[in-house]
Amino acid sequence: MNVLLVGSGAREHAIAWKLRQSPRLTDLFVAPGNAGTASLGTNLPLKAADLEGLARAARENHCELVVVGPEEPLARGLVDRLAVEGIAAFGPSRAAARIESSKAFAKELMQRHGIPTARTAVFSNRTDARNHIEALAEAPVVKADGLAAGKGAIVCGSKEEALEAIDAMMGEEAAFGEAGRTVVIEERLEGREVSAHAFSDGRTTAAMPFSCDYKRALDGDEGLNTGGMGAYSPPGWLDEATASRIDREVTAAAVAAMAEDGAPYRGVLYPGIMVTPDGPKVLEFNCRLGDPEAQVLLPRLKTDLLEVCLAVVNNRLHELKIEWSEQACVGVVLASGGYPEEYATGFPIAGLGQVEPDVLVFHAGTALTEDGGVVTSGGRVLTIAALGENLTEARAKVYRNVQRIHFSRRHCRSDIAAPAQAARVE
Repeated sequence: MNVLLVGSGAREHAIAWKLRQSPRLTDLFVAPGNAGTASLGTNLPLKAADLEGLARAARENHCELVVVGPEEPLARGLVDRLAVEGIAAFGPSRAAARIESSKAFAKELMQRHGIPTARTAVFSNRTDARNHIEALAEAPVVKADGLAAGKGAIVCGSKEEALEAIDAMMGEEAAFGEAGRTVVIEERLEGREVSAHAFSDGRTTAAMPFSCDYKRALDGDEGLNTGGMGAYSPPGWLDEATASRIDREVTAAAVAAMAEDGAPYRGVLYPGIMVTPDGPKVLEFNCRLGDPEAQVLLPRLKTDLLEVCLAVVNNRLHELKIEWSEQACVGVVLASGGYPEEYATGFPIAGLGQVEPDVLVFHAGTALTEDGGVVTSGGRVLTIAALGENLTEARAKVYRNVQRIHFSRRHCRSDIAAPAQAARVE
């Protein structure tokens, strides 16, 4: 069958790489794609938010399935638009995608259905939000209600910083546009963060291995919040009892809640979890695979990804046994200098062909030149991923190969899956 994949990041390159391994795949189209996806299928010059253009491309290219990578087209209702055309899509409907596109909606859902999360208050009035912060005993986390490209959550070190975040979001600056007109103010949770992912067909959930990502730009979790600078899987410190609680009390509970509320959830559900002394609590829900988590999860997937997608869209996930490798995987993001603030692009990338044969290079902010070269075209440029018998082996392999790829002002963290962070807690 022909498949259209929507998106342009390293997550989408990883999805394309995995889909290409399926014997059932004929032609793969990627909109808009990047220099990496160009070698796996046909890139189409369409923006991920162009719902009409994507529906037309799927129809004209005889695609029987559309796989949606990023959150924005899901929140805009791409799956619903494709349903009008009679085209199956892997991803939640607009109503179900609200679990990510509105943090206020997600918090209300969790509170009604007893899903563990931080104490929360929601405000659309700036004065009320400021008064709430003034009355708090400790500095909170301030979040834009809507989509903010992974940068809308501000973990405040003081109440003054929280007030500044409110003014930035809800004042004239409108730092996150409409996404920040409503804000979610919640208690700051302490513990260790873990990413939980699961496939869902609206009734059945199939948990993926757990993973951990790194959101800050600099080593030691310093610097600005980014879309993610690297990830590893599995986290050896996460015990089986806690993992089971997350699967049961968070992921499966959320899918059941969405079904009960009349918005069945199909696709990938990804709750970000803080494992606190009081147990696991949800930081936020995401309506798609994480990026960079996808780049360390999909290399561990042994089952045909296209078969998984078809089981999800046809409500038969319960019939499929999904298998995962026992190997560990570590991914390191190579970013443009200055990211996530201002950065330059257009720099040639050298060494792409010099990595070891079993090391994966997933493109994100890349573009092809007329002579076939590859240049930088975004903030997060590449994710280098490597499998190993354990995290130590995978980490050594990935950093050995990171040193083989170069472009001007290249930046990466040197502490992804560092032993002190990834070690098992006894």
